[in-house]
Amino acid sequence: MASSAANTETPQLNPVIEPLSWMLGTWLSDPPGDGTFPTMKPFQYLEEVHISHVGQPMLNFSFNAFHPDTRKPMHRECGFIRLKPDTNKVAFISAQNTGLVEVEEGEVNGQELSIASHSIARISFAKKPHVEQITRKFRLNSDGKLEQTVSMATTTQPMTQHLHITYKKVTP
Repeated sequence: MASSAANTETPQLNPVIEPLSWMLGTWLSDPPGDGTFPTMKPFQYLEEVHISHVGQPMLNFSFNAFHPDTRKPMHRECGFIRLKPDTNKVAFISAQNTGLVEVEEGEVNGQELSIASHSIARISFAKKPHVEQITRKFRLNSDGKLEQTVSMATTTQPMTQHLHITYKKVTP
């Protein structure tokens, strides 16, 4: 009997995550994203995003940022987006290469997802100032592009916009 791992057909979308189906696909930054924060000089970045599913009631994601000139890897994170069945309540679970692990929670309304940090953990030798709060907004704009805005507060700065990026879908 063949193992189920050998089955390469895309599983059917779990109906629980239908309200998030607009996020599915591979997305590339277009144009480069803008990063800013009071404690750092402004920067730009490229990012590739993969949002997929394996038939479970959640989405899988990876965000991989690169320097726009050197193409060297920068920020990376991966995780899951879960939807509480029969509600618009969403949980975003993320592990980041900076040593941060976070759970953000919020709501999906139409083609917009707004979430805020519920809990943040970090490695013992994480760089200071420490991130204390994060909010994110994803939305599918009228051009069919995915936008992400990230704001954060640290031990030294109040909640301030940190990142804004627009992605073009490259594969379904």
